[in-house]
Amino acid sequence: MTPCAKKRRVPLEGDKKNPKKLMTSYQLYINGQFVDSTSKQTFDSINPFNQEIVAKVARANAEDAKLAIAAARKAFDEGPWPRMKREERAAMLKAISDKINERKKELTKLEVDDSGSTIRKAGEDIYLSARNMNYFSKLAAMELTEPLTELSKPGISQNIVVREPVGVVGAIIPWNFPLKMAIWKLGPALAAGNTVVLKPSELTPCTAIELAKIIHEIGFPAGVVNIVPGFGNEVGEEIVKNPMVDKISFTGSTAVGKRVMALAAEHLKKVTLECGGKSANIVLEDADLDLAVDGAMYAIFYHQGQCCEAGTRLFLPKKLHDEFIDKLIAKTKRLKLGDPKDPTTDLGPVISKKQQERVLGYVTKGKQEGATVAVGGNAPNDAKLAKGFFVEPTVFTGVKNSMTIAQEEIFGPVLSVIQYETEDEAVRMANDSIYGLGGGVWSKDKDRAMSVASKLRTGTVWINEWHLISEKAPFGGYKQSGVGRELGLEGLKEYTEAKHVHIDELGSRDKKPWYDTVVPK
Repeated sequence: MTPCAKKRRVPLEGDKKNPKKLMTSYQLYINGQFVDSTSKQTFDSINPFNQEIVAKVARANAEDAKLAIAAARKAFDEGPWPRMKREERAAMLKAISDKINERKKELTKLEVDDSGSTIRKAGEDIYLSARNMNYFSKLAAMELTEPLTELSKPGISQNIVVREPVGVVGAIIPWNFPLKMAIWKLGPALAAGNTVVLKPSELTPCTAIELAKIIHEIGFPAGVVNIVPGFGNEVGEEIVKNPMVDKISFTGSTAVGKRVMALAAEHLKKVTLECGGKSANIVLEDADLDLAVDGAMYAIFYHQGQCCEAGTRLFLPKKLHDEFIDKLIAKTKRLKLGDPKDPTTDLGPVISKKQQERVLGYVTKGKQEGATVAVGGNAPNDAKLAKGFFVEPTVFTGVKNSMTIAQEEIFGPVLSVIQYETEDEAVRMANDSIYGLGGGVWSKDKDRAMSVASKLRTGTVWINEWHLISEKAPFGGYKQSGVGRELGLEGLKEYTEAKHVHIDELGSRDKKPWYDTVVPK
């Protein structure tokens, strides 16, 4: 390992009480080297629980992005990675998985500090990051050539579809699942033989740079992976519009996804977009009530509601409504807000002051439009939580599907409860959304639940469950929730180009009468 690959420690500026206190400083990772930004600028990554500085991070700009892209371009065009034996690439990806597992305690703590994830949730994320990369390592070893056996009669030709890497991938990830989202992008892109420029969120950059250290330690060829933390208008836009980038993989809001798609269109780049959601959670009359209540809470309050496929709209039949709400409110009141490092904490802070204000603004809007706050609706009045960006778990009743809180993505712990009379009405309202990412149905009758699930215009539907996303299954959205799929074999193919190869077996001009249309005998 080169000296620059080690974690640097610098004095914490302005700490007069403890001038010797040290803090972490992170650099960019470009072309196999840890470097400062060309501008020498940095930004602070802030702990959303106590507003302490987690790390000082080199702030990449457009020039840094260009350097990273050039390195990735050269690594793809001239380097060994795309030409490496599948088994060798697979072994290097497996090594990433192993290293994440070796460092799981350290990475979990860093994820908690950087993102506000509870330690229970963060520990699961680190475990899944390693498991996901292990799966992608197995995909890397697969032969993706597909024979086309029915295209031609025997003796005339052989036909195959060869899957080849797209080239340079620009990957842009959000702040809610920092390490896991990095793995979701890097795993399939690298497995297919691509090189990558990854931009983590400026709000949660730390575990991505730790991942760069792992990659560096393993000995990936220079330029195969480049990680450039920075801001979207500086780094993100350069990655998306740069002509040397062949594909964009983006996870984030629908509004930014539209901007990404527009910029990528200039060069007709391949895009994978996983964008917003307003997922419908439908409880049928025959549902196990206690299970459905717990499931509805898990669907919306997991990670403070900061999940693209969170169950933000709960559809209840009128016959069950009052009993369900009583149980839901009673359990919601028992949820503990607190220090994310405390294993007894159920909900931590949202990611930033801006996000806290955004969520509470939606609460105000919901009340203005006539919905009723059944529980929550405020920042907690607790001195122990005063420095954190907390929002109480909030349940709205009396919501109409046309209300703002039922149509726009809030990305916080805010649930809209909507009553319905018939299943057809529930399905109609569920589909009355610009989004189509996730959905759920709760029923003791699996056939009945399947019938409802088949009518939902959404990329994933859970029956008597929520949030369980497997690395082996495709994940993505209908409508304005995105383009393409991540995960599974379908997700891997998003990082490839399909090439049809026709192999002649006739071997004689006389046996090719179609030549006669142009070429005389």
